[in-house]
Amino acid sequence: MPAREVRAGLIGFGTIGTGVVKLLQKRRAAIDARLGAPLRLVRIADIDTTRDRGVRLPKGMLVSDAAQVYGADDIDVVIELMGGYEPARRFVLAAIAAGKSIVTANKALLAVHGQQIFQAAEAAGVRLGFEGSVGGGVPIIRVLRQALAGDRNRAIYGIVNGTCNSILTAMTERGTEFQEALAEAQAAGLAEADPSLDIDGTDAAQKLSLLVALAFGTRCPVASVHTEGIRRVGQIDVGFARELGYVIKLLAIAKDDGDGIEARVHPTMIPRASLLADVRGAFNAVHVQGDALGPTLYVGQGAGQLPTATSVVADILEVADGRLRGSGRPPPPLGMPWKELRRARIRPIGSLESEYYLRFLVLDRPGVLGRIAGILGRNQISIASVIQKERKSGTSVPIVIRTHEALEQNLVRALGEIGKLRRMISGKPVFVRIEERL
Repeated sequence: MPAREVRAGLIGFGTIGTGVVKLLQKRRAAIDARLGAPLRLVRIADIDTTRDRGVRLPKGMLVSDAAQVYGADDIDVVIELMGGYEPARRFVLAAIAAGKSIVTANKALLAVHGQQIFQAAEAAGVRLGFEGSVGGGVPIIRVLRQALAGDRNRAIYGIVNGTCNSILTAMTERGTEFQEALAEAQAAGLAEADPSLDIDGTDAAQKLSLLVALAFGTRCPVASVHTEGIRRVGQIDVGFARELGYVIKLLAIAKDDGDGIEARVHPTMIPRASLLADVRGAFNAVHVQGDALGPTLYVGQGAGQLPTATSVVADILEVADGRLRGSGRPPPPLGMPWKELRRARIRPIGSLESEYYLRFLVLDRPGVLGRIAGILGRNQISIASVIQKERKSGTSVPIVIRTHEALEQNLVRALGEIGKLRRMISGKPVFVRIEERL
């Protein structure tokens, strides 16, 4: 007797949804062979039922009412790719209540409403896959949930936003200014018309909140992730970073030292010899530091239609296989029940100890560097090196200082004092954290 088929429905027929349909059509025979049963996409819901996506669909497959997917008796697996918070949250919860397996790539939804959704899936005993929510085609969710489950993970350093990495790559390799690099990314389809979620660090923070839960078994509300974007990074800073032997990347960083969790997203200077420094363009990478395994690095395309669709299809296969096998209650989506996640303290950014790059635009007057150094010293900040370019009389000139490790709250206090030197300082001081050990 042939195995029964698994029937899937898709909500959201945009860029990623189209990629999923393409892969399911192109790889149909191989997918069925892997499952040992037919996997059929039977319905797609999207508010736009007229636009040509470049794929051929059977008549009647594309509908405008999402309830024909999440509420349909003939669908086993619901694939949510519409994005956003509402009505995606409502649709997913309705599908879970109906006993359907869920696949989503919606990191914003899970970062904000993850507790409700994960607990609902656990209570209903349904499978939930979300590999496409972090890293595009990089299978970091599965790695943390399964392959590294036996290790004690201590730190994560991630390049998890392809838009920012593309912009910073252009600034580093071609000397492009930020606004020009952003316009190029928008023209190439790597940045939205409103790029705020990407360039302000919000997208990376949402992804980091999920990575912290998986890697450390700790609850990490996205609101507790210290978040900065790349708007303030100028070509002048990229140039000085090169001179100091560093590259600037937007990093999502999490550390578990047993006394609390660090969770932060911000521009970071990393050594030019670091493997992460060579992650270019829209590629993503996640460096994981474990007690037993040591450092491992996972790299791949982090954006685009087919890379993310590859992760989504992998989840579809996994949840479909689980339904076919009927092997009892599925494992929790995060690898452990939500109630077992620790409520560890998320350390405030002021308690961070780091080395820093500081840049001041100063007026060409005697004693300026001495005043700056004096303020830093009174705040327990030690100077490691100074770069001061040739001065032209009557002009403002940059002074760059690299510090030894210092407490961030001391640095912020010192920069506040330095910023009050109105007759010596032009503009707001710039600082970038340095991760020397990568």
